[in-house]
Amino acid sequence: MKLGKLDNDTLERLILDRFKKTRPESFGAPRIGMDCAMLDFDSDLIVTSCDPITSADAKHIGALSVHVNCNDAAAGGAEPVALLVTLLLPPSETEETVAMIAKDLQEAAELAGVDIIGGHTEVTDAVTRVTTCTAVIARTPKAKRLSGAKVGDAIVMTKWAGLEGAMLIASDHADRLASVPAETIERAKLLSRYLSVVPESRIAIQNGAHAMHDVTEGGVLGAVWELAMQERLGAIVDRDAIPILPEIKVISDAVGLDPYRLMASGSMLIACENGSDMVAALREAGIPTAVIGRVTERDFRFADGSPLDPPGADELYRLF
Repeated sequence: MKLGKLDNDTLERLILDRFKKTRPESFGAPRIGMDCAMLDFDSDLIVTSCDPITSADAKHIGALSVHVNCNDAAAGGAEPVALLVTLLLPPSETEETVAMIAKDLQEAAELAGVDIIGGHTEVTDAVTRVTTCTAVIARTPKAKRLSGAKVGDAIVMTKWAGLEGAMLIASDHADRLASVPAETIERAKLLSRYLSVVPESRIAIQNGAHAMHDVTEGGVLGAVWELAMQERLGAIVDRDAIPILPEIKVISDAVGLDPYRLMASGSMLIACENGSDMVAALREAGIPTAVIGRVTERDFRFADGSPLDPPGADELYRLF
């Protein structure tokens, strides 16, 4: 593809024609010549966040761009409304790749219940693989702001450790999984359907969540640190209580990675007063959930007394 912005006809054909207006807050879908987007939020608080996606294969980058950013807003107790997506492509990419990413973006946006309302698409030799940077815009009533984790709170975890990392390894690095049965790899690839935490965020807010944190780079153990450190507190974690699927464990072992420090977008930590009630509410909605620890006044440690180290680089980067 030629360097620079896509021409208008190509931009409309490959990208803009795919994006739809579905939210009442949106004034319209993105159009040629519109450099700004408008939203009507009435008197709610506006919550924003942005994240790049640089490590994924192009076939996953659309869904990850949507869910990673919407998950940040949902973990903050807000309802994601809209996204602005910057898409940078190396000259070696094709129009088919652009169309595939746009389709992936729209399908993930529909799943998350958000509109894509703008952004930027450019072919540039400044990147060597497809890269996105996405900003989410969300809303929350002022009266429903999360109060923050408290000493004694249960730490509830949804879904499974290593969810996203195992999915990416199965999809993009199958050549490293010669010892893993094909059916196990296929099950791991299907974990992509679990990448959103927007549903559990809504349920958690309704059931007394004090704080939430999505499990991204650094895995569940890193997320525990970040959840508690928001309030300068500590935590005790029962490693044996952390849920993990057999296919995630097998794939992590095959490549020598710690699944508890492996990225897991789609999993969320919830600090709340009554962990049993929170687990019951989430399981009733079909969301796998477990209590894995509690918030303490200071220090981070496992239930057996051994220290819980602070988060470092995600395990997935060890593959490279």
